[in-house]
Amino acid sequence: MKNLLFRFFKNFDWFLLVVTLLLCAIGLAVLFSATTEYTWDSIAISQVINMIIGLIGLLILAKIDYRLFKSYSGILYILVILMLIAVRIFGFSALGAQRWIDLGFTQFQPSSLSQILMVIILAKYFSENYEDMRSFKTIMKSAVYVGIPTVLVALQPDLGTAFTFLFIWGMMLLASNAKRLHIGLMAGMGVAGLPLVWLLLADYQKARVFTFLNPTADPQGAGWNVNQAMIAIGSGQLWGRGLGHGSQSQLNFIPEKHTDFVFASLAEEMGFVGVSLLLGLFLILVYRGTRIAVLARDFFGTYLAVGLLAMLFIHIFVNIGMNMGIMPVTGIPLPFVSYGGTAIIVDLAAIGLLESIYRRYKKIDF
Repeated sequence: MKNLLFRFFKNFDWFLLVVTLLLCAIGLAVLFSATTEYTWDSIAISQVINMIIGLIGLLILAKIDYRLFKSYSGILYILVILMLIAVRIFGFSALGAQRWIDLGFTQFQPSSLSQILMVIILAKYFSENYEDMRSFKTIMKSAVYVGIPTVLVALQPDLGTAFTFLFIWGMMLLASNAKRLHIGLMAGMGVAGLPLVWLLLADYQKARVFTFLNPTADPQGAGWNVNQAMIAIGSGQLWGRGLGHGSQSQLNFIPEKHTDFVFASLAEEMGFVGVSLLLGLFLILVYRGTRIAVLARDFFGTYLAVGLLAMLFIHIFVNIGMNMGIMPVTGIPLPFVSYGGTAIIVDLAAIGLLESIYRRYKKIDF
């Protein structure tokens, strides 16, 4: 049995795997703290089930050669478009957005899965067009590839995920062979388009931007979420109030304390020490992901690792940022910590793909 386990986990990046498990454990601790009952449909128990499914997926993906997905990028792109169109037709609305499809036994969020699929699709495009990326036409073609699902997601509306698509594309573009002049031109075009984006925003989305600029302007209205989150973070002090003893979280002053504002709940109950541990683990994860991108034996593996790392990083940065009032409030979850079936499975799948890239490198070297 011992030899069987050794062979199964041979060539794994143990630092990455252990950090992931620790982040999942922290997430479960916060969710169990926020839960008053432990039935099969409670958030904590549901997350345990989702996490088990995600960990099984992680192990399966780690054993599969990541290069296999390169051959199916066309099919995956069609799947992404069909899923996002299906949300428009069959999806149900919650909290002012139509992002989920009810499968009966669970709720599925196609935009979450689409992120990791777009990483695979873009990784193939950038790797196969490495030399051609010197051409502005080739860059524009990649922008069209990512632009279509970005628009479909923005129409849900889910601007947080739409921005994630663009960020992933932008990071992969920076890692490519593209001319810096062309990259600067694309960035300029993006900035020039911001006034149009502003005109297309709904009133509540504009209110979130104003709240971000001045959180104290409407403390009882649009600024309530951010202000309560910042109060919770500050009240945690050094050691925190203890799991299950945070006044802001336990008395439900923090809205969406198990999803969007889970970081505020964690900071209140675990304090500066808990936050430092969380950020330290995220830092190690980013470092190991960067190392895997450098060690990858082919361009597809490098771009795949860059895209996966960009996806996880922007989720971490935006979620923590909006809890601290330095980013506008969006529906982006905190990886491995926030409650969400599709989200946790996708996050763990990303780790599985990173492990697959690392294992292929180790097999060649040793």
